[in-house]
Amino acid sequence: MISDGVFFDTLRQGLWVAILVSLPILSVALVVGLVIGLFQALTSIQEMTLTFVPKLAAIIAVFWVTMAFMTQTLVAFFDGHIVPLIAGGA
Repeated sequence: MISDGVFFDTLRQGLWVAILVSLPILSVALVVGLVIGLFQALTSIQEMTLTFVPKLAAIIAVFWVTMAFMTQTLVAFFDGHIVPLIAGGA
């Protein structure tokens, strides 16, 4: 039986890994959204595809670049924390 401390520690570490993995994509979406919003405000262009397409392209590019980091982070978390809990609890 897993104690409450181990459960909450694993949950805390899982949330931290989720933040680390999602931070590059969310930050680039924020920056691109702010830049495009500023551009739209300065030029008075209110086109919906102007916000969607560049943001999507930037997110895909950052995802492609950081895919190895995301994979290594998730594998390290599962190998270091989740799998030993499963193996020890079985």
